Amino acid sequence: MKKLLTLLVALVLTFGAVAALPACSETGSGEEKPFIGLIALHDSNSTYDKNFIDAFNAACEAKGVVGSVKTGIPEDNKCYDTAAELADAGCKIIFADSFGHESFLLKAAKEFTDVQFCHATGTTAHTENLSNFHNAFASIYEGRYLAGVVAGLKLKAMMDADSTVQPKVGYVGAFTYAEVISGYTSWYLGVKSIVPAVEMQVQFTGSWYDETAEKTAAETLIKEGCVLISQHADSMGAPTACETANVPNVSYNGSTEASCPNTFLISSRINWQPYFEYIIDCVKKNETIVTDYVGGFGTGYTDGSVAMTELGKIAPVAGTQAKIDEVAAALRAGTLKVFDVSTFTVKGETLTSYLADVDTDADYAPDTEAIKTENGITYFAESEFRSAPYFNIQIDGIQLLNTEF
Repeated sequence: MKKLLTLLVALVLTFGAVAALPACSETGSGEEKPFIGLIALHDSNSTYDKNFIDAFNAACEAKGVVGSVKTGIPEDNKCYDTAAELADAGCKIIFADSFGHESFLLKAAKEFTDVQFCHATGTTAHTENLSNFHNAFASIYEGRYLAGVVAGLKLKAMMDADSTVQPKVGYVGAFTYAEVISGYTSWYLGVKSIVPAVEMQVQFTGSWYDETAEKTAAETLIKEGCVLISQHADSMGAPTACETANVPNVSYNGSTEASCPNTFLISSRINWQPYFEYIIDCVKKNETIVTDYVGGFGTGYTDGSVAMTELGKIAPVAGTQAKIDEVAAALRAGTLKVFDVSTFTVKGETLTSYLADVDTDADYAPDTEAIKTENGITYFAESEFRSAPYFNIQIDGIQLLNTEF
């Protein structure tokens, strides 16, 4: 028997007055029906899912609507069952946060046509052409690039202070998906913008959330001689290993300074609150939700979707914040492109053309020219043809220690 999860709507203070409950947050039998539901792969113990849950709750409070959060929902038919449960409970919007949820959420969208279904990191909304199915992401590669700049400044300072320090960094990745490749490449290019000779090794875990595997991966990279580590994985495994070994660390989806005060540099994350508020407003106003939403610094549909934590208090070097501000301004102005083809090579050659797999199919066949020139800069146009990343190029300077995932 399906359970109806109900939450009491928070009182929203607006200019000192209590805002009225929106009419779209329907009532029934004296209880508030959820207006929007969130399906999360894990719970708040995962930095990835906590980032969604916190933003979801903040958006519901800001917009004065009732939200229902379902945690621990695997990437299987349980996702469909949960989506159906939320639809039956009265949700007008249902959002799922993990890549593998997409096909099951799509199944629900085809059945519950009066409900809007939105999905993070998905790839099929622009080809399915359903009016109630949408994908969303952000230009997080810009945030990762900024985090790489921070790491590059730290690496340069370490090398200046000790001539034995080698320009070698490491990265803990979950899977060999384009999203992860795009992320570690953009981070590496940020480091490379400060330390041109830098090389990087990547160790994959085969899981988005496996604290033991992520810790072991970081320890492997440290043993390989990597003097600074970043990650695209969701636990405290890698930051903990770095703190133990006194290796500077760039985390993801939130600050780890409380647990790793000596090694934490910075973290980037997608701020999902603007998107949650956007889709709530669209449904309230009966307006169309964009099929592929890309939030960023100063481009896309809203500012603020790419966020950086405050710098660590100990590990970063002097002048780092000023450099962040400088690079962020260039990204906003379009005078700097993360994947500027003049800044990297592939098998010794500069890219002049690349067909990306944007319209995903079973064969992952390339279909879209991704190299563009704008403002005199030739670059790989990440997230311009759909919201989810499709940069899957192995560039020179990055070594994959394992590739089975």
